[in-house]
Amino acid sequence: MVQNTLFMIKPDATGDNHIGEILLMVEKNGFVIENMKIFKMDHALVDNFYVEHVGKGFYPEHSEFMRSGKIVGVILSREDAVLKLRELVGATDFTQASLGTVRSIFGRSKGENAVHASDSIESAEREIGLIFK
Repeated sequence: MVQNTLFMIKPDATGDNHIGEILLMVEKNGFVIENMKIFKMDHALVDNFYVEHVGKGFYPEHSEFMRSGKIVGVILSREDAVLKLRELVGATDFTQASLGTVRSIFGRSKGENAVHASDSIESAEREIGLIFK
């Protein structure tokens, strides 16, 4: 079944000028870009987007990081988009990501891991609604 999912290129990767390389990887893996925008997150958007993490020890640093620069938000589509994008992105900790995944190539640390990919159809719908109002 064709699905939509949310993909974001985070401030570390946009700041290092990897937008084109990352989008090329995504397209070469069968994803279609349905919509895209470049934006910066503010406190409210970060808190709404990462609501399940607010209050956790790592969250203040993560919030600051997500507000530190440009983000590219992308709605992608393809068969089994959520699962296939998660496979392409790789593990959250780039040192544990399979070789050839986005995070294995562009990640710097567990927190600065280049990209975000929705983890379920429900999350994708919620996140797309937040980023593409």
